[in-house]
Amino acid sequence: MIATAVTATSDVSPVLDQHQIDEAALIRFFTDHVDSFRPPLTLGQCQGGMSNPTFVVTDGGGNRYVLRKKPPGDLLPSAHAVDREYRVITALTDTDVPVPKTYALCEDETVIGQAFYVMAFMDGRVFRRLDLPDMDIAERSAIYEAMGDTLAKLHGVNFEAVGLADFGRISGYAARQVARWSKQYEAQKTEDVADMDRLIQWLPDNMPAETETTLVHGDFRLENMIFHPTEAKVLAVVDWELATLGDPLSDLAYNCLPYYMNDPNRGELTDLDPQSGIPSEADYVARYTDHTGRNADAERTFYLVLSLFRIAAIVQGVYYRGLQGNASSPEALKRKDSCRRFSGLAWQLVQNI
Repeated sequence: MIATAVTATSDVSPVLDQHQIDEAALIRFFTDHVDSFRPPLTLGQCQGGMSNPTFVVTDGGGNRYVLRKKPPGDLLPSAHAVDREYRVITALTDTDVPVPKTYALCEDETVIGQAFYVMAFMDGRVFRRLDLPDMDIAERSAIYEAMGDTLAKLHGVNFEAVGLADFGRISGYAARQVARWSKQYEAQKTEDVADMDRLIQWLPDNMPAETETTLVHGDFRLENMIFHPTEAKVLAVVDWELATLGDPLSDLAYNCLPYYMNDPNRGELTDLDPQSGIPSEADYVARYTDHTGRNADAERTFYLVLSLFRIAAIVQGVYYRGLQGNASSPEALKRKDSCRRFSGLAWQLVQNI
């Protein structure tokens, strides 16, 4: 199914049965921890994501908040880290990186059944299609510039100064990523995928040389940004579940994946019309380089392959949770062949080196 081109952050659906929340318990928590809250409340569930269930909470005074929680069921130990999300968003509040205001973190699973946090609701647009079909040429160009400039700002944050010196390790990022996602994949595999096995062998043997360490988002893409309702201005970067300290070139490579992989549901960039207003990969990377001074071509293929490998492991987990019945979206069961597809693309890149 072709994705809707643009959605509003206010677009919600009824809460799925597997994600029902004890509203009385939630009212008590909000009353104790969110000064502006006025009971009662209503809940609507956001349907865009596949990982941590996300809800819009509207109180009796018309104030809106966002609640993001872990999914129910048995989870891998390092997955769905809402506490890390809350920490990094809070730390970035006074930086150039746009993030929502945070209100409270609840790690007590007895309150609503899972850990969760509360942040401000941002009234804006989310672009679901990479080709931006409803925009004109100038708007497309401005939106992509805003995305790339936001990534450059993120990689310029002094993570020590904002209290994130211990948010990850300074060295060994690539090795840790390979180890983590290999382990996650093996724990949630439902069938053998030959290209995943090949990548699990290839990646450790082709580690890049260590470069600088910055704060990295881990899932930096157009759909994880909330834009102003009418302007090409990023109001907030969201979905920080995979954030850590690491190589900034990994974020850039991941952000550039649409130039390498077709997604007919979300718009094609592999055969980009030069007159579309959307920059070529070379122009997009050049602007990032101008802002950061980095050699953005260093170890490019490795990080593209790693990004695809990681996506393959993630979508395998989404499908696995769908089989368990605790996924964030009913779309999860449609991801059965996604792991094979993404790992196949990664192995093609390896073979083209």
